[in-house]
Amino acid sequence: MPTTRVLISGASIAGPALAYWLDRYGFQVTVVERAAGPRPGGQAIDVRGPALEVCERMGVLEEIRARRTGLRGMSMVDDAGRELFRTTGHTASGGDLSRPDIEILRDDLSSVLLAAGGDGIEYLFGDAIASLAQGPDEVAVTFHRGRPRSFDIVVAADGVHSSTRALVFGPEENFIRHLGGYLGVWTAPNYLGLDRWQVIYEMSGGVPGGIVMSVRDNTEARVYVGVESDEPPARILGSRTVSEQKQLLADRYKDARWEMPRLLEYMWGRPISTSTCWRRSTWTAGPVAGWPCSATRVTAARPWPGRAPAWP
Repeated sequence: MPTTRVLISGASIAGPALAYWLDRYGFQVTVVERAAGPRPGGQAIDVRGPALEVCERMGVLEEIRARRTGLRGMSMVDDAGRELFRTTGHTASGGDLSRPDIEILRDDLSSVLLAAGGDGIEYLFGDAIASLAQGPDEVAVTFHRGRPRSFDIVVAADGVHSSTRALVFGPEENFIRHLGGYLGVWTAPNYLGLDRWQVIYEMSGGVPGGIVMSVRDNTEARVYVGVESDEPPARILGSRTVSEQKQLLADRYKDARWEMPRLLEYMWGRPISTSTCWRRSTWTAGPVAGWPCSATRVTAARPWPGRAPAWP
């Protein structure tokens, strides 16, 4: 019996994790990724619930624990940097610190999963699917750079705004349920000297002004800012260049104080991620499957009453 050939689009979290298991069950797996290599950056995400058991079965749980953010707590400051709130029980990104969840940077988790897959998985970096033609027995795939090939199954695991998923199900605006906000995340030096700590900045009038947290044994920091907008992603992101997206954030926070002006200077050249979720009744079309949402699960603080956040 011939080996089943599987093409996975996306090499961040879901793609390498799926590739790991398919390879071990005898499938011939190819993963294609638009980026030239593993993508750096991104938010901190949580490994929780059944994912902890899966990671243990993959033999990567201890390495993931070793790379966890290890945050001890968080505080909130105002425009002048005065501390308004402090807790060692919760963080805005990871929630309740007493839970067994593991908070880890997206790119750190991705690198662990990529390494776990081994040499049996074929990775095609710097390329992407250009077209899909479903036949009676296989899917004919053309790539933007590589030669055409055929596969038995194609899986779209290339993020919320999956171009592969759009080839099968149509434009994303027909299926996305926009959550009303956009999130920008970038790396900055830990010049604040944060020690496994997270700081929420609250602007005048109680307006959230951003989050900064130390990561990777305090050697760097990750900065989070958001923009509330009802504009759909295809309009607010698709019609803007990366620099214009950064300018949107810069304009939104032009009146910010505390350390935000300096932190915003480190934003240029960093990617913007979006908070959106897919809404569909089915995730397959013949031998093509579309991963239902972003591969990462992000835990974010809900709007807080007064000065104390209401945690997930």
